[in-house]
Amino acid sequence: MIYWLDTFICHCEARVKAGTLAQRTLDDYTAAIKGTEKKAGPLRVYFAAPITPSDIDPQMVQEYLDTMAELGRPVQANREKACLSSCMSWLIRTGKVPGLKINPCLRASGIKRNPESKRERYVTDSEFREVWAMAGKSVRLMMELTYRTLQRPESDIIGWTTANLVTEDKVRKLSFRQGKTGKSMKIALTPELIELIKTTAGNLARLHQPLVHTRDGKAYTYDGLCAMLKRNIATANRLRKEKGLESMPSFGFRDLKGKGATDMWRAGVPIETIQHLCGHEDKATTETYVKQRWQETAITNQVVMR
Repeated sequence: MIYWLDTFICHCEARVKAGTLAQRTLDDYTAAIKGTEKKAGPLRVYFAAPITPSDIDPQMVQEYLDTMAELGRPVQANREKACLSSCMSWLIRTGKVPGLKINPCLRASGIKRNPESKRERYVTDSEFREVWAMAGKSVRLMMELTYRTLQRPESDIIGWTTANLVTEDKVRKLSFRQGKTGKSMKIALTPELIELIKTTAGNLARLHQPLVHTRDGKAYTYDGLCAMLKRNIATANRLRKEKGLESMPSFGFRDLKGKGATDMWRAGVPIETIQHLCGHEDKATTETYVKQRWQETAITNQVVMR
């Protein structure tokens, strides 16, 4: 099984080069199977016994999900199960393992994924401004880019460099390919956002310098930026406490993507435009993504009976 998992990664690497698989997906699969230099991937550890793909049954997959849930990583286990499922489907489709006919990871096999709670946090304008006031230039730029472009901060924005800034028809744009969908995108920048990028990024003529970077011009890790954001929220909450105000719930950069989409929807922007920015495959996903973050107070039925 370990051999086929490693071979599957090689297959995925070839797909990335061919442009038929997103780099982000390969990164997720690699983390699930190979892990890091210091720690082997969870699939590699769990299925280390001398078994073949044909030996893996739905009960074994369910035990993996349950075990990982007990270890406090239920959502990660769901993603890893999806990786294993993709590997199994590839083996069946290509006939590499004679006798393997059924994917034991599919729901049809009786598998029950670990429950996941939907992210419903809506960051208010005042919360945004309070944290912004506490933040340094890099966090401010990350907050603004996420809110304005609706792109994935952990996979897209974090990797943007000065090379992603282009000028077409005298309009400054961000040109990039979405890591998850592989879709080519061009987003026109407002004068205010251009000025913020210039102020934060510094010398834009320096090719391939990250837009969000450290003092020496190197890229931040996403975890590092998230830690800085949490500290800024903690500082804002200390000021709230001094004023006798209730603390704001914590939030992450991804919540600002949700805020941006929700604010656009509330302002009357067509859902198709929001869908295009978010990179969702269908409009229904965008509608759910937006509405789960905006909870208006309902009113009673006002219809007069005749």
